[in-house]
Amino acid sequence: MRLDKFLKVSRIIKRRTVANEACDAGRVTVGGKPVRASYEVKPGDVLEITLGGHPFKAEVLEVAEHVTKEGASSLYRVLDA
Repeated sequence: MRLDKFLKVSRIIKRRTVANEACDAGRVTVGGKPVRASYEVKPGDVLEITLGGHPFKAEVLEVAEHVTKEGASSLYRVLDA
């Protein structure tokens, strides 16, 4: 699944366009490297997102196309808030 779609489905970022813009601006890294919105997310990836000056670090646990609002948080584990 594309990174921008994963960020939206997991509800880490509310809108896919905002996720896409964050990736283009270099605010999203995987393993310390800036990645594009088209990056293919896989379980085990460590995402680092900086929005509004607040760093957010999470590990991808599962990739799913559709999840409920309650199940969205099961797709990732927060490492640092």
